[in-house]
Amino acid sequence: MELKDLRPTKGSVKRRKRVGRGYGSGYGGHESGKGTKGQNSRSGGGTRLGYEGGQTPLWKRFPKRGFHNYTRTEYSIVNIDVLGQRFESGAEITLERLREMGIIRQPTGRLKILGRGELSKPLVVKADRFTKTAQTKIEQAGGKVEVL
Repeated sequence: MELKDLRPTKGSVKRRKRVGRGYGSGYGGHESGKGTKGQNSRSGGGTRLGYEGGQTPLWKRFPKRGFHNYTRTEYSIVNIDVLGQRFESGAEITLERLREMGIIRQPTGRLKILGRGELSKPLVVKADRFTKTAQTKIEQAGGKVEVL
């Protein structure tokens, strides 16, 4: 036996079905296995996903819920216990400095300081907003609050 004598097993290899090539092809010729007339028998026929034959589609029948406020201002939030752990006494804290240190992962345009935890070091904090507790705790520790 040689390489040229090798053949696939009989019946294992089928020829491609070529439709729409006349009556002699063995596959219809006229309708080519697509039935008679109608949208799906035409070339390029059929409908898009979710089409319901002119009836109002399911996705339009359901009520639309929710609201997205496009004028909302997003704040990056930091608690004062994090500031007390990461900064030395007398350090100046800004949004850019927090970004550099990796404290804020997804930086937005503004910074807000929250009052969770205790603060024992005097810090100079520059932010867009402060909670009342954060402001009092920073000032009690001998620090300074600057609203941008």
